[in-house]
Amino acid sequence: MTTLSRFYQQVREARPVEPIVLDDPIPLEELQTPALIIDLDVFDANLAKMQSYLGQQEIALRSHTKMHKCPIIARKQIEGGAIGVCAAKISEAEVMCAAGIEDVLVTSPIATLDKVNRFVEARRNHPGLKIVVDSVDSANLLAKVAGLEGLVVDVFVDLDPGMGRTGIETGEKALQLVRHIGESNSLNFSGLQMYAGNCMHIEGFSKRKQKYAHIMNKGIETLALLDQAGIAVPVVSGGGTGTYNMEPDLGLINELQAGSYAFMDIEYRDIGGIDSARFLDFGVSLCVLVTAISQPQSRLITVDGGFKSFASDKMAPEFRDVEGVTFHWGGDEHGIVQLNNPSLEIRLGNKLPMLTPHCDPTVNLHDFYFPYRDGLVHEIWPITARGFSH
Repeated sequence: MTTLSRFYQQVREARPVEPIVLDDPIPLEELQTPALIIDLDVFDANLAKMQSYLGQQEIALRSHTKMHKCPIIARKQIEGGAIGVCAAKISEAEVMCAAGIEDVLVTSPIATLDKVNRFVEARRNHPGLKIVVDSVDSANLLAKVAGLEGLVVDVFVDLDPGMGRTGIETGEKALQLVRHIGESNSLNFSGLQMYAGNCMHIEGFSKRKQKYAHIMNKGIETLALLDQAGIAVPVVSGGGTGTYNMEPDLGLINELQAGSYAFMDIEYRDIGGIDSARFLDFGVSLCVLVTAISQPQSRLITVDGGFKSFASDKMAPEFRDVEGVTFHWGGDEHGIVQLNNPSLEIRLGNKLPMLTPHCDPTVNLHDFYFPYRDGLVHEIWPITARGFSH
């Protein structure tokens, strides 16, 4: 183990993993803000609805932990029927493995010896740890290190859906890589991955489905090419919350990598559903609780949540229960709320839940979840993998 790997291990082991059970429950209004809160009734319903739908369609769920970064939530998803989880980075996968999650797929390729060493080190103690590859070079490096340890690593071939982000070109190049993996004594071809992230937030169901079907057709053609070559493909993993109910018609994905369905956010709400302008298939369970702390002008009131509490690349957060107001970024620590015609009077000291613009990076700004039921927080959930992006 290298010095840096040992350092990361020490940091990981210092992070809490288990729920912090409170001797006395805390009412929401007594939480110190900003606080990341989870409505457990909505959260539980979201998990159950996704699992029920996919079960009926005979599609497995491999929930993506890059969204919640929390082993407690990963366990709940697996207990509900998910076959395993995804992790975007090695560090996230290490957290999940250390917490006892057995089946973990790293969905981003690695290409350097240090990362391959870390992966193989984790894989040595966790046989269910898998990873994607998208080039002969990265496959060879992984095979070499795994071979030295006497390991056979399960790998997925990552297909580029045309985003130009990660993945090998579909078609003949993908076939060549699969064949190359098949010749290795240290790698086991376990399936394909194809994730069209550029389609998840296309507004309008019909428009989104049309674009998604066009892009994923390259994956269908690649699957047929492998079949013609006599290569079995047990799993095609990919997709997400925005395409979960398109996958059965397309017939390519049989393992869904959904994440945001558990929490939801404004970006997903606004993409639209089959029969509505808003995507309401899953409820919003995640909010940031903020407090009104200052009112320098009569038509403005300031809350204690700014860029350090919410992450967004498109829009501002919104109050869950108050209409007729507009949120403006007030800097790192503050949000300035314009009181146009508020449906509820906001007074100094009021604590109010706000919808997150984008749940994944917002979660990464916080250390703990405060899950509640009937307005009471009974335990605190550490966001163990927060900040683990290496």
